[in-house]
Amino acid sequence: MKSTIKQTIIFLLFFGIFFSVHFSGQAQVRRSPMKTRILFIFDESYSMTGNWKTGRKIDIAKKLLIKMVDSLKHIDNLEMALRMYGNKSKMPPQDCNDTHLEVPFSQNNAEQIKRKLEITIPKGTTPIARSLEEAGDDFPPCYNCKNIIILITDGKEECKGDPCKIAIILQNKGITIKPFIIGIGLDVEFKDAFECIGSFYNATNEEQFSEIMKKVVHKSLYGTSAEIDLLNSSGQPKETNVNISLFNQKTGLLFKNFIHTINYKGNPDTIVLPSSITYKMKVHTIPPVIKENITITEGKHNKIITKTPQGKLNIIQERGLELKGVKCIVRKHGSMKTLYVQDMFEPIKYLTGTYDLEIFTKPRIYYKNIKINQSKTTSIKIKQPGLANIYLPSKGFGGIYKIDKGDVKLIVDLNQITLKSIYLQPGHYIAVYRPAGIKMTSMSKERHFIIKSGRSVNVSLR
Repeated sequence: MKSTIKQTIIFLLFFGIFFSVHFSGQAQVRRSPMKTRILFIFDESYSMTGNWKTGRKIDIAKKLLIKMVDSLKHIDNLEMALRMYGNKSKMPPQDCNDTHLEVPFSQNNAEQIKRKLEITIPKGTTPIARSLEEAGDDFPPCYNCKNIIILITDGKEECKGDPCKIAIILQNKGITIKPFIIGIGLDVEFKDAFECIGSFYNATNEEQFSEIMKKVVHKSLYGTSAEIDLLNSSGQPKETNVNISLFNQKTGLLFKNFIHTINYKGNPDTIVLPSSITYKMKVHTIPPVIKENITITEGKHNKIITKTPQGKLNIIQERGLELKGVKCIVRKHGSMKTLYVQDMFEPIKYLTGTYDLEIFTKPRIYYKNIKINQSKTTSIKIKQPGLANIYLPSKGFGGIYKIDKGDVKLIVDLNQITLKSIYLQPGHYIAVYRPAGIKMTSMSKERHFIIKSGRSVNVSLR
């Protein structure tokens, strides 16, 4: 029993959004508009028979919710459902499983919801956490839906459940819980109990509660708009077509992924975001750009602005035979951390700046201080290779080395092979070999050879 709140009524409006994606322009025309689904969770516990202001809490709450359901029944692309708790098992004893989906989602079910509200009688306890947990499964699968949970109750959890923990579980399912806590004379203890999952509002009378209900439903239907402006080097929001990840800054959980889009009007496309979350944003440029502690303000169009000026890098080759499968490691200038492994002939975008390259030809080619400029393509052209055909009389030990500025560097291992064709960059090479079965250093053989672009050379160590 909730004797500690005989004179207090708390209305918790849990406003949860599963996964919503906003599309504009032609893509939106090709499919049905986004559907909004609102699940009302209504407290039918025995304490709702207590008095508040002009009458019993249960009568006032039912009257306001019936009025709200009636006002919503003609809205396009909207479906409603009703879950109740404390409406079937009379106390005592306490039944913490007394939570039920009474009216599932469907079209034109407003009258069914109203009838159910009118005939039920408060009887039981208050399993808030259990009701929220089961509510996560009340929404049938839907790709193009925005799903809302509104919970109305007059008191705190009575079944030793943890609504804060359930909120995290639902977030792991892709549901974001946003509570509006509206109370009269709500003491600090109750406020702190729900602070982990929401914002507190204090309703001083029935009329104020009604206005808050309208405000929350309006936000549920129309959401809070936001755009992400990816600025180029001129400060214009023209960068786009990059994946963005949004995380819950507090929990670290991934909220959503999407590809940034410039809409048909030439502006960053608008998305809908709940204002309950403080976000961390990761823009998957190369290297990534991270922006933390992003807050969304209700009642206005929000702009999330970050600098992501980009240009392209392309690794190409002189005319002739094209080497397929050659990789290039890209690093920030002066760093050994790999940012990206790029294929030849495939231009890739990078943030403007200077980079170091390591191209996996034979031998490897290194470039330092390569500049990437806004909206430009920086092309790095390597020489066309030549082909060395290596012939050995038997398996043995050896390698191909490049002679470069008085040094000798290993390029290819020749251990335990008899024939190998190798693409090499132009230059002076030496092949060294000794048969495995001969235990005399003097039987080592060496051959010098020159590789020219687009030419082949046979190197025999027989």
